[in-house]
Amino acid sequence: MKLAIAAFTGRGAELANRLAGALADAGSPPPEVAVFGRAGDSGRSLRDWTERAFSHAGGIVFVGACGIAVRAIAPFVRDKLTDPAVVAVDERGKYAVALLSGHAGGANALAARVADAAGGTPVVSTATDLAGIFAVDVWAAERSLHLGERALAKEVSAALLAGETVGFACDFPVAGALPEGLADGPAALGICVTLDAAKEPFPRTLHAFPRVVTVGAGCRRGISAEMFEREILGALGDARIPLAAVRQLATIDRKAEEPCILAFCERYGLPLAAASAEALSALEGEFTPSEFVRGTVGVDNVCERAALYASREGRVIMKKHAAGGVTAAAAADRWTCGFGEETG
Repeated sequence: MKLAIAAFTGRGAELANRLAGALADAGSPPPEVAVFGRAGDSGRSLRDWTERAFSHAGGIVFVGACGIAVRAIAPFVRDKLTDPAVVAVDERGKYAVALLSGHAGGANALAARVADAAGGTPVVSTATDLAGIFAVDVWAAERSLHLGERALAKEVSAALLAGETVGFACDFPVAGALPEGLADGPAALGICVTLDAAKEPFPRTLHAFPRVVTVGAGCRRGISAEMFEREILGALGDARIPLAAVRQLATIDRKAEEPCILAFCERYGLPLAAASAEALSALEGEFTPSEFVRGTVGVDNVCERAALYASREGRVIMKKHAAGGVTAAAAADRWTCGFGEETG
C-alpha cells in the first residue's frame, strides 16, 4: 500500500518520519511525508496535498488532531470501496484512529500498524470488529474478491450482527472452516463465490467474484477500439462472466501492439500478457482450430491458447467466440476460496 503522511508540528514531524520508516512496505514506494504550518513548508496547500493523496495513495496518515484530518478529507470523500484508508494519530502516538474506509480500504489494519509503530493504541469503531464477527468486505478485500451487490453486503453484516444465519455457496474448493454465522444450505440471504453473474442460490444473493479470469483475445489488423471493446464485453456477457473477475488480457506477441488491445487494457486497468506462436503451439489440450489463423500467425488458435497459457494452472471456461473480426476466450486460474490467514 502506498502511503502519504502529513504532520503539522515539530513533534508531529518527528513521529511522521518515524512512521515512514516503520510502515515502508517492500515493493511499494516509500511513504511520502509532508509537514505543514510553521514546522514545514508554509507555501504548500494541505487541500492540494490531500486531493493528490486521495488519487495516488492507498492510505493517508494525519499526525495531529482528528478534526484537522476530517476537514482536510471532507471535500474528497466519495465511496467507501474506492476511498483510501485514512488514519489520524496524535503527535504523541498514543491513539491511532481509523477514520475512513475501515474495512474495504484497510484503515482498521493501518491503524493497528500505526499504533504498533508509535507504541500506542489503535481505535476502531466498525460494528463487526467491535463484535468480533465475520466482516464480508474485509474478507473480500483480503482475497481480491469483488462484491457485486453493495447493499446486500451491508445486509450480510447486519444479519450477522443480529445473530442470524447467512448462507454460503462456492464454486471453488474451500479451505478452512466457515466463520461463525455462515452455513451451507438454504438461507434467505447468502454469499455466493462464483464466476457466473447469473447464479442465484439464495433469494437474496451477494455475489463475490474472484479476480482469476484471463481473457485471451485476437483480432484483425486495424479493428477499432470500440469494436474490440464491444465484442470482448459481449462475449463475456454471453458467458455470464463479470468483467470484475478479469485480472488480465492475453494474446500472441505479434498482436501485443494492436491499438485496440492496448486501449482496452488501459481503459479497464488490465495488464497484457503476450506469448510467442511457439509457446502457444506447445500447449496440450483441445482447442478450436483454424487453418486461416495458423497460416496467418503460425498457430491454429490464439484466444483459447493465450488465455490458458497466461492463466495460473487454469482451465478454459469460455471457448472461442468470434465476431466482428475479434476472437475471445477465457480461462480461470486454479484458485481456492479460503478462511484464515494461511489461505486465500
